[in-house]
Formats: sequence, structure tokens, C-alpha cells
Amino acid sequence: MTPAHFTFSSTFILGLMGLAFHRTHLLSALLCLEGMMLSLFIALSLWTLQLDATSFSPAPMLLLAFSACEASAGLALLVATARTHGTDRLQSLNLLQC
Repeated sequence: MTPAHFTFSSTFILGLMGLAFHRTHLLSALLCLEGMMLSLFIALSLWTLQLDATSFSPAPMLLLAFSACEASAGLALLVATARTHGTDRLQSLNLLQC
């Protein structure tokens, strides 16, 4: 495994571990998701550059567009929960009360 592959896989795993184990606030979960998407974007971009294939070149931009949509939906949910519940703590959310 090259150092670049190790770096991107470890950043993805760190983001996944942060999402799994540090679930205190909704904002921290969104930041972990954005870190995972950023590592996937950079890894996919370097993969297309290493393969030198033009057929895979739109894939990083498509991933970046989906990441932007995910970030905007997450921030909209963050604002909505902060307005209704007064906090962004995940322990205060209850699906049975929706």
C-alpha cells in the first residue's frame, strides 16, 4: 500500500470512527460525514489521474455535487432541529415524538 492510499484510507476510517463513537452533537456528525466525503473525493481524483482514463474524469465532480447536496440537507436539518428543540444534541431527538 502506498503512503497516499494509506493516508486516504486512514482519513476515511477516522471519519467513520468519529461518526460511530462521537455522537454528541449533530454538527460533529455532519463534520465527520464531510471529512469522509472529502477523503473519498481526493482519493477518487487521484485514482482517475493515476489511471489516466478520461471516462472516469466526471466521477469526482459528481461525488462533489452529491457531497454539497448532502451538506446543505444536513445544515437544513441542523437549523430545523435547533429551532424546534433548542439544541443540536442527538440525545434530545426522539423519533417516536415526530
